Amino acid sequence: MVTTEEDDGTAVSAPTPLPTPAEFEILRILWKRGPSTVRQVHEAQLEIRTVRYTTILRLLQNMHEKRFVRRDDSARSHVFESALPQLETEARFLDEFVEEIFEGSTSRLVLRALSRELASATELKEIAAMLERLEAEHTDGSREGEHD
Repeated sequence: MVTTEEDDGTAVSAPTPLPTPAEFEILRILWKRGPSTVRQVHEAQLEIRTVRYTTILRLLQNMHEKRFVRRDDSARSHVFESALPQLETEARFLDEFVEEIFEGSTSRLVLRALSRELASATELKEIAAMLERLEAEHTDGSREGEHD
Protein backbone atom coordinates (compact mmCIF):
# COMPACT_ATOMS: atom_id res chain seq x y z
CA MET A 1 0.00 0.00 0.00
CA VAL A 2 1.07 3.55 -0.69
CA THR A 3 0.00 6.35 1.63
CA THR A 4 -1.01 9.56 -0.12
CA GLU A 5 -2.46 12.81 1.13
CA GLU A 6 -5.85 14.22 0.17
CA ASP A 7 -6.34 17.96 -0.50
CA ASP A 8 -7.64 18.41 3.05
CA GLY A 9 -4.48 16.85 4.52
CA THR A 10 -5.94 13.47 5.50
CA ALA A 11 -3.80 10.43 4.75
CA VAL A 12 -5.28 7.65 2.65
CA SER A 13 -3.83 4.31 1.62
CA ALA A 14 -3.94 3.26 -2.00
CA PRO A 15 -2.82 0.01 -3.61
CA THR A 16 0.83 -0.02 -4.63
CA PRO A 17 0.98 0.63 -8.38
CA LEU A 18 2.13 -2.22 -10.58
CA PRO A 19 5.66 -2.02 -11.95
CA THR A 20 6.07 -1.10 -15.62
CA PRO A 21 7.26 -3.87 -17.99
CA ALA A 22 10.85 -2.54 -17.80
CA GLU A 23 10.67 -2.45 -13.99
CA PHE A 24 9.24 -5.96 -13.95
CA GLU A 25 12.24 -7.21 -16.00
CA ILE A 26 14.55 -5.79 -13.34
CA LEU A 27 12.49 -7.33 -10.55
CA ARG A 28 12.77 -10.74 -12.27
CA ILE A 29 16.55 -10.33 -12.34
CA LEU A 30 16.62 -9.41 -8.64
CA TRP A 31 14.31 -12.29 -7.69
CA LYS A 32 16.59 -14.70 -9.56
CA ARG A 33 19.98 -13.24 -8.51
CA GLY A 34 19.16 -11.76 -5.13
CA PRO A 35 20.78 -8.51 -3.99
CA SER A 36 22.79 -7.04 -6.88
CA THR A 37 24.74 -3.97 -7.90
CA VAL A 38 23.65 -1.82 -10.84
CA ARG A 39 26.46 -3.39 -12.91
CA GLN A 40 25.26 -6.91 -12.10
CA VAL A 41 21.67 -6.03 -13.02
CA HIS A 42 22.92 -4.40 -16.24
CA GLU A 43 24.96 -7.49 -17.19
CA ALA A 44 21.98 -9.76 -16.56
CA GLN A 45 19.72 -7.43 -18.56
CA LEU A 46 22.15 -7.55 -21.52
CA GLU A 47 21.43 -11.29 -21.78
CA ILE A 48 17.79 -10.36 -22.47
CA ARG A 49 18.19 -7.21 -24.59
CA THR A 50 20.59 -4.35 -25.20
CA VAL A 51 20.13 -1.50 -22.76
CA ARG A 52 22.44 1.25 -21.51
CA TYR A 53 23.93 1.15 -18.04
CA THR A 54 22.51 4.59 -17.30
CA THR A 55 19.02 3.34 -18.18
CA ILE A 56 19.30 0.55 -15.60
CA LEU A 57 20.67 3.01 -13.04
CA ARG A 58 17.76 5.42 -13.61
CA LEU A 59 15.18 2.61 -13.49
CA LEU A 60 16.60 1.35 -10.19
CA GLN A 61 16.57 4.89 -8.76
CA ASN A 62 12.93 5.32 -9.81
CA MET A 63 12.05 1.90 -8.42
CA HIS A 64 13.68 2.86 -5.12
CA GLU A 65 11.58 6.04 -4.97
CA LYS A 66 8.46 3.93 -5.61
CA ARG A 67 9.62 1.46 -2.91
CA PHE A 68 9.77 -1.43 -5.38
CA VAL A 69 13.41 -2.06 -4.38
CA ARG A 70 15.54 -1.52 -1.30
CA ARG A 71 18.99 0.02 -1.61
CA ASP A 72 21.99 -0.68 0.59
CA ASP A 73 24.36 2.24 0.13
CA SER A 74 26.80 1.27 2.88
CA ALA A 75 29.38 0.12 0.30
CA ARG A 76 30.87 2.07 -2.61
CA SER A 77 28.63 0.24 -5.09
CA HIS A 78 24.99 0.40 -4.07
CA VAL A 79 23.28 -2.96 -3.78
CA PHE A 80 19.61 -3.29 -4.70
CA GLU A 81 17.13 -6.00 -3.79
CA SER A 82 13.46 -6.44 -4.51
CA ALA A 83 11.08 -5.04 -1.92
CA LEU A 84 8.12 -6.73 -3.63
CA PRO A 85 7.35 -10.41 -3.02
CA GLN A 86 7.58 -12.35 -6.29
CA LEU A 87 4.43 -14.48 -5.94
CA GLU A 88 2.27 -11.56 -4.81
CA THR A 89 3.52 -9.33 -7.64
CA GLU A 90 2.98 -12.04 -10.27
CA ALA A 91 -0.50 -12.66 -8.91
CA ARG A 92 -1.39 -8.96 -9.16
CA PHE A 93 -0.14 -8.84 -12.77
CA LEU A 94 -2.11 -11.97 -13.62
CA ASP A 95 -5.28 -10.69 -11.95
CA GLU A 96 -5.08 -7.44 -13.92
CA PHE A 97 -4.34 -9.32 -17.17
CA VAL A 98 -7.26 -11.72 -16.71
CA GLU A 99 -9.60 -8.86 -15.89
CA GLU A 100 -8.52 -6.65 -18.81
CA ILE A 101 -8.07 -9.23 -21.55
CA PHE A 102 -10.43 -12.06 -20.57
CA GLU A 103 -13.11 -10.01 -18.76
CA GLY A 104 -12.27 -11.80 -15.50
CA SER A 105 -12.67 -15.31 -16.92
CA THR A 106 -9.86 -17.58 -15.75
CA SER A 107 -11.29 -20.48 -17.73
CA ARG A 108 -11.05 -18.45 -20.97
CA LEU A 109 -7.42 -17.69 -20.19
CA VAL A 110 -6.57 -21.35 -19.52
CA LEU A 111 -8.47 -22.65 -22.55
CA ARG A 112 -6.83 -20.05 -24.82
CA ALA A 113 -3.37 -20.85 -23.46
CA LEU A 114 -3.82 -24.59 -23.93
CA SER A 115 -5.20 -24.18 -27.46
CA ARG A 116 -2.21 -22.05 -28.60
CA GLU A 117 0.63 -24.40 -27.79
CA LEU A 118 0.80 -28.09 -27.06
CA ALA A 119 1.64 -28.66 -23.41
CA SER A 120 4.22 -31.30 -22.53
CA ALA A 121 3.17 -34.54 -20.86
CA THR A 122 4.64 -33.28 -17.59
CA GLU A 123 2.73 -30.01 -17.82
CA LEU A 124 -0.51 -31.85 -18.59
CA LYS A 125 0.01 -34.05 -15.52
CA GLU A 126 0.61 -30.94 -13.38
CA ILE A 127 -2.55 -29.34 -14.78
CA ALA A 128 -4.59 -32.49 -14.15
CA ALA A 129 -3.29 -32.73 -10.58
CA MET A 130 -4.14 -29.09 -9.95
CA LEU A 131 -7.64 -29.54 -11.35
CA GLU A 132 -8.17 -32.60 -9.13
CA ARG A 133 -6.97 -30.64 -6.08
CA LEU A 134 -9.21 -27.67 -6.91
CA GLU A 135 -12.19 -29.94 -7.49
CA ALA A 136 -11.59 -31.69 -4.14
CA GLU A 137 -11.32 -28.31 -2.38
CA HIS A 138 -14.53 -27.14 -4.05
CA THR A 139 -16.33 -30.36 -3.08
CA ASP A 140 -15.06 -30.16 0.51
CA GLY A 141 -16.11 -26.50 0.69
CA SER A 142 -19.59 -27.36 -0.60
CA ARG A 143 -19.98 -30.09 2.03
CA GLU A 144 -19.04 -27.75 4.86
CA GLY A 145 -22.04 -25.57 3.98
CA GLU A 146 -24.49 -28.53 3.82
CA HIS A 147 -26.70 -29.42 6.76
CA ASP A 148 -28.00 -32.94 7.53
